[in-house]
Amino acid sequence: MYSIHIEAITQPTAEMLQKAAALMQLIPEFDSATSAATMHARIAPTKALLQLCFVEGELAGFKLGYELAEGEFYSWLGGVVPDFRRLGLAEAMLKAQESWALEQGYQQVKVKTRNRFPAMLAMLVQNHYQVAAVTSEGLPLADHRISLQKSLA
Repeated sequence: MYSIHIEAITQPTAEMLQKAAALMQLIPEFDSATSAATMHARIAPTKALLQLCFVEGELAGFKLGYELAEGEFYSWLGGVVPDFRRLGLAEAMLKAQESWALEQGYQQVKVKTRNRFPAMLAMLVQNHYQVAAVTSEGLPLADHRISLQKSLA
């Protein structure tokens, strides 16, 4: 059994966001990494949660979300490095994020994904997220954006 630790950070520093940005470069699903500066600009004016997931002390995944509107939390970025997949890390971070959001008074979590990420879509549906919208914007079928949400109440 592996030692798994999820660090929950409610006031992410530039250094912590840089760790997440560097990790994105190791996750093949991200076409391009989001810079720490871009992350900071997006979350700075809101309440945010950065989760860093460690396996045996090694950074293996992250999840970053922020307040979208009153009562709504948006799960924006996240992923697990391929070498650490199939350990349940993504789902553990998802559940920890939901618990934190509920404790903070959020009634709903929203997230977006694309058709080309079936594992993510399946995990969300298995955890009671419901499809709220599909946006094609003239994109190929694999790139259609799928908006999902879950009521926490």
